[in-house]
Amino acid sequence: MRKIRDFHGGVHPPENKAQSLHGPIRPAGIPPQLIIPLSQSYGSGAVALVEPGQHVAKGEQIARAEGLSGVPEHAPSSGRVAAIEERSIAHPSGLPATCIVLDTDGRDEWIAHHGAEDFRQLEPAALLDLIRNAGISGMGGAGFPAAVKLSVNPANRIETLIINGTECEPYITADQALMRECSVEIIGGAEILAHLLGAKETLIGVEDNKPKGIAALRRAAQGSAIEIVSFPAKYPSGGEKQLIEMLTGKQVPSNGLPADIQVVCQNTSTTLAVYRAVHQGEPLLSRVTTVTGEAVTRPGNYEILNGTPIDWLLQQVGFRQEHCSRLIMGGPMMGFTVTNVAAPITKTSTCLLASTETELPSPPPAQPCIRCGFCSEACPVKLLPQQLYWFARGKEYEKLEDHHLFDCIECGACSYVCPSNIPLVQYYRAGKAQILELRDEHERAERSRVRFEARQERIEKIALARQEKRAQRKAAAEQRAREAGGDGSEQDLIQAAIARSRARRKEQTR
Repeated sequence: MRKIRDFHGGVHPPENKAQSLHGPIRPAGIPPQLIIPLSQSYGSGAVALVEPGQHVAKGEQIARAEGLSGVPEHAPSSGRVAAIEERSIAHPSGLPATCIVLDTDGRDEWIAHHGAEDFRQLEPAALLDLIRNAGISGMGGAGFPAAVKLSVNPANRIETLIINGTECEPYITADQALMRECSVEIIGGAEILAHLLGAKETLIGVEDNKPKGIAALRRAAQGSAIEIVSFPAKYPSGGEKQLIEMLTGKQVPSNGLPADIQVVCQNTSTTLAVYRAVHQGEPLLSRVTTVTGEAVTRPGNYEILNGTPIDWLLQQVGFRQEHCSRLIMGGPMMGFTVTNVAAPITKTSTCLLASTETELPSPPPAQPCIRCGFCSEACPVKLLPQQLYWFARGKEYEKLEDHHLFDCIECGACSYVCPSNIPLVQYYRAGKAQILELRDEHERAERSRVRFEARQERIEKIALARQEKRAQRKAAAEQRAREAGGDGSEQDLIQAAIARSRARRKEQTR
């Protein structure tokens, strides 16, 4: 029996998962129009390869990755490219982004595609290329490109591969449904990742409140070296660093990565996408998303095409707008409010929560901090939330960095336990954004300084070269004057110049 450690802090919010687990995963269908953002991952985005009016088949690449951290995008269904333009997307910033707008034809016609016969015969580089070209990014968090995460430094030999099936956020059950219905494919994807990384052990971590998912995985893993590990439910056990600590006892260093301690984590949905990319040759075109909340009449887990407009999806699940107080992308702890229902579902859309006021009451006004310390007790990263709050309010950005603000995973545990209802995470997000902006300004100023100094150096070199040329010409003139019988004085130089001018004029008149 594997020893399970505990991590600091954490909370136990109501799970509210039962309402979306009544039935199997259902296809959401093909909407009349798909909106595919060119940037759906934590990276440099993609560049469109198609033009308006062009017909594309399902699975056809429509945007190439830009840079090593980008992922390509593919047509989720067949149809005609209607436009490439700025559209609203579901993002905390509320800002629009460049999207490929695809009018679907309803035929859902695939391009020719096929998978690898035996992935064990492929070199790690070839497997990475398959994953990269399939457009797979992390489907449980920030959407970090899977191929980049799997391209570990050979010096950091991976000891442990962890598949994160925790799904600790309230309401979200997409991974749980996949574990129940696609356990064989998840195990197959884990074997591919273990082979690629050369990991010595592979663990799938699942909270013990998912007994059917755990049982299905254990049946599928029989005869393999993969270990299914269950542990008591506590939020946020699904945080990468927290899960690693629970299963291995290792702690990821501040500002470090799991690979620094020979560990790699991947989400369950991402692992399934890897399986389909390698075995079936399918790029990432859809994902299972939980659609739930008391404002929908048909809650459940739906397989949704990438780019499906939220408003069209809500029509399919019996959305009751008059009852909805908040529409949240993600869960109630880490999600954000959707301000425009024309925005699309993307690869990182784990949940769409349409809540009523009774279900998720509006938070009361924030009160002054009473320094109770509950936030510090709940923080899973062992930060000082109260101190960070004061630094964020005072815009003391250096102190925020000194107190490891960027180690904050924005889980919301501190806000959940705060008796003064202070939206602590909002202050931290704003502080991070401001620090990143200041860093960017500093980098731009530094680049400008370097360019200015380089220009000044070029100007000085040109001026010095001109001075040297003038000195050389003067020395040559003095030499010619001496050779003509003069003494090299200024008068002799003038006379010599006049003589040369006269000689040139005579040559021109001949």
